[in-house]
Amino acid sequence: MGLCLSGSDVRGGKQAIGGAHLRPTSTADQNNVSGQNDAVDFFFKSRGLHALFTQIELSLSASKLRDLDIASKSDPMAVVYAKKRDGRLEEIGRTEVIMNNLNPAWIGKISIAFQFEIVQPLLFRVYDVDTKYHNIPVKMLKLEDQDFLGEASCVLSEIVTKQNRTLTLKLHNNYGLRVSRNFGTLSVHAEETVASKSAVEIAFRCSHLQNVDLFSKSDPFLRISRIVESGNSVPIYKTEKSVGDLEKLHQERTGATFMLPSTQRGHDKVLKSQLFVEKFVEKEQYSFLDYISSGFELNFMVAVDFTASNGNPRNPNSLHYIDPSGRLNSYQQAITEIGEVIQFYDSDRRFPAWGFGGKTFDGTVSHCFNLNGRAGGFEVGVDGVEGIMAAYASALNNVALAGPTLFGQVINTAARIAGQSLSYDRSKYFVLLIITDGVLTDLQETKDALVRASDLPLSILIVGVGGADFTQMEILDADNGRRLESSTDRVATRDIVQFVPMREVHSGQISVVQALLEELPGQFLTYMRCRDIKPLNVQMAQTCA
Repeated sequence: MGLCLSGSDVRGGKQAIGGAHLRPTSTADQNNVSGQNDAVDFFFKSRGLHALFTQIELSLSASKLRDLDIASKSDPMAVVYAKKRDGRLEEIGRTEVIMNNLNPAWIGKISIAFQFEIVQPLLFRVYDVDTKYHNIPVKMLKLEDQDFLGEASCVLSEIVTKQNRTLTLKLHNNYGLRVSRNFGTLSVHAEETVASKSAVEIAFRCSHLQNVDLFSKSDPFLRISRIVESGNSVPIYKTEKSVGDLEKLHQERTGATFMLPSTQRGHDKVLKSQLFVEKFVEKEQYSFLDYISSGFELNFMVAVDFTASNGNPRNPNSLHYIDPSGRLNSYQQAITEIGEVIQFYDSDRRFPAWGFGGKTFDGTVSHCFNLNGRAGGFEVGVDGVEGIMAAYASALNNVALAGPTLFGQVINTAARIAGQSLSYDRSKYFVLLIITDGVLTDLQETKDALVRASDLPLSILIVGVGGADFTQMEILDADNGRRLESSTDRVATRDIVQFVPMREVHSGQISVVQALLEELPGQFLTYMRCRDIKPLNVQMAQTCA
């Protein structure tokens, strides 16, 4: 039997991003300033769920701040806010006050939960704290009584995607006016609060186990526990041996004898059964942010359903109807919300945008064509999310809706682009968003394409719009634990599909972004770890060593 223990399991460290379902559930949780709870972690992990967020700390420093004091230099303090969708500012934390310094490097850290699947706008404000308030705790200071030195804003993703996880911003006034006056700069550095990233892979063997079944042999299993900070044990699997003892067993090639516990102290029965450690390998377990901040990118691609079942785009009842009032249809909503998140992980922000199931400019039905009308060159993208939206609107005026609904060609096109990238750049991971309203005509061909693509750096997000029966999409999603099989009985290497019906989003049950992107960091990590691909800075360090 084999077992892989991560650093969070063995040494009590926090689980980094990559998985599904668990996320902060309240405003307070989203800006949690404390560590994660072992009991909560274990509850979710024991059910195969993992944290979708990771706790990070922001370190702040400033340069060339304005000097507002007469007899001395300014005494700066920084305050960090989260910008909410409704425009409200919610304070996350404050630094300490540094005396007489126009180039402060604050010691106090600002703790925040980084969530890959949402855009997290931040606002930073710097104040000069008046001398008469220096004996008051910073949390009690009234900001309106302090002198304003400048502010800056960014999105959290912009910080963590920098190769050194440091972003420098120009400070300006808080009236939105870009005046020529120099307010100085603010630098923000992000660091994951992870105690350990070590992973231990262990293979066990047992001998002379006691047979406790009457009519068949025993069905043995192993349980290992880790000791948490409170001194209590949390079962992962269980054995009385520590990780250090297990490593010693492997090195000495000896076995540990099993004991049968007794209710009477000192009367445990010694059994003939023994436990052997056949394999013990300790290695670094890199997080999603380790890869992203080292230069890995997520390259976004979109494929839009142009089949006739969507309805005439000029009809307000059509799923493709573009409302003159500016209200987004389901296709526009999915493109905008997913694109706004992923764009920060793509340096050139040029996104391939395709359609399928439509009668194109030459009068033939195509199951993969460029929305902007460009012939061939499927890997050539449009500029940003705005470019996708413009190309989509243009295609509605130039492409006739047709059919049937076939995914195979767009998946194969995305797979070809992902596969070709391996020959020149292994730091790219591709994300294909398919938006569709209909039932697949080529279900088996789609399965075959997905099984082939499961070996590539590619994930596929599918949004179902309208009221169709999307049972087939649930099959492609493979969230039931059964991996897809091809027509030749080949099993997918990993699950690369995530599906969500838009009607559940409209009913308020889920967020389309969170539902679609919750598995993406985990799929990314599975691909990288299975191929032993390390972050670029680690690769460079190993090459130079």
